[in-house]
Amino acid sequence: MNNSVQPKFYTVEVGDSTFTILERYHSLKPIGSGAQGIVCAACDTVTQTNVAIKKLSRPFQNVTHAKRAYREFVLMDLVNHKNIIGLLNVFTPQRSLEDFQDVYLVMELMDANLCQVINMDLDHDRMSYLLYQILCGIKHLHSAGIIHRDLKPSNIVVKSDCTLKILDFGLARTQGTGFMMTPYVVTRYYRAPEVILGMGYKENVDIWSVGCIMAELIRGAVMFPGSDHIDQWNKIIEQLGTPSKEFMQRLQPTVRNYVENRPRYAGYNFDRLFPDVIFPQDSTEHPGLRASMARDLLSKMLVVDPEKRISVDEALMHPYIHVWYDESEVNGVSVHVGEAHVPAPQPYDHTVDEQEHTVDEWKDLIYNAVITYGKKEKKKSAMQNAGAPNNDDMMTDGATNSSQNRCR
Repeated sequence: MNNSVQPKFYTVEVGDSTFTILERYHSLKPIGSGAQGIVCAACDTVTQTNVAIKKLSRPFQNVTHAKRAYREFVLMDLVNHKNIIGLLNVFTPQRSLEDFQDVYLVMELMDANLCQVINMDLDHDRMSYLLYQILCGIKHLHSAGIIHRDLKPSNIVVKSDCTLKILDFGLARTQGTGFMMTPYVVTRYYRAPEVILGMGYKENVDIWSVGCIMAELIRGAVMFPGSDHIDQWNKIIEQLGTPSKEFMQRLQPTVRNYVENRPRYAGYNFDRLFPDVIFPQDSTEHPGLRASMARDLLSKMLVVDPEKRISVDEALMHPYIHVWYDESEVNGVSVHVGEAHVPAPQPYDHTVDEQEHTVDEWKDLIYNAVITYGKKEKKKSAMQNAGAPNNDDMMTDGATNSSQNRCR
């Protein structure tokens, strides 16, 4: 590579982490951290927008971390919808596979996550609009064969204008793998019964999580705050009742034996679980946005038996949600990124979740994916800009102008 066109990097300490990033990104401020890495807000001086930069935390320390990092990158690159966090750029400061250690994902910057919204006094309009956007994002994922399975308030982000995006796909698993999901892969409070009990699962496993999130927005507290795996199940049946014998017959024998020997609970009706007094005032603008309709939607999402639980499509048609229905948002045939017209996602390659590789093999896959992304985005940028100069002629420059917010 000619030195005159190599990207320029600089190193900065952010909290307890060291970021070696492109010169185009300035004014880094830590905004979050987790098992997969630390996230900083930054200003992109090329697009004059605020962005979030995620440094994947030691992605090659073991096979699990490496596979998760690869899956997250592939999934983020695949999906493109207004209610799913956008991948703006990917880069590494290392120049070769031998030196490759760090992966940085640049994403849209949002104002807060739903954890910070839960204690706000939301009216029905805002609450139903947030839920509508979650469902639109989930439907888009499902259309690509992706089940999120780790939906929770902390990985749903919002802006002050009530726009919402889903993020964190490191734990997402595709359909059709024949994989019996382990009960320890998603955050306990939002786990669907079929996950807790080690049953198979389908798309509406995500609907249970949405129901838990909706309940939390209304109650201001977690719906099923189990202290451990077993207590989580007990919290569910104490409130919703012991499931039917038909449901029990679908359980593995050892699990069925345990569940059938638990005390039987009748559960409570949803009028008692969600009385009118905890809801905001009925909407004067939209007749469907009232306590009775919100409660009806909850009663269809928080169903222990997935065979009887509402689907994503049915939830989108529910009167509490349908008021916002827009065909282009719901079906996501295409979306606009800047001035470009972007097609709907191709189906996700299901074999990614079944692949078994060594750490070095995953490292090779990730490195090549980052390089391929950079070449693809550079070509796309050149086509869009009709020959406009690129300020960072770098091997992984994938920035777009998807945000209209100026750096501040």
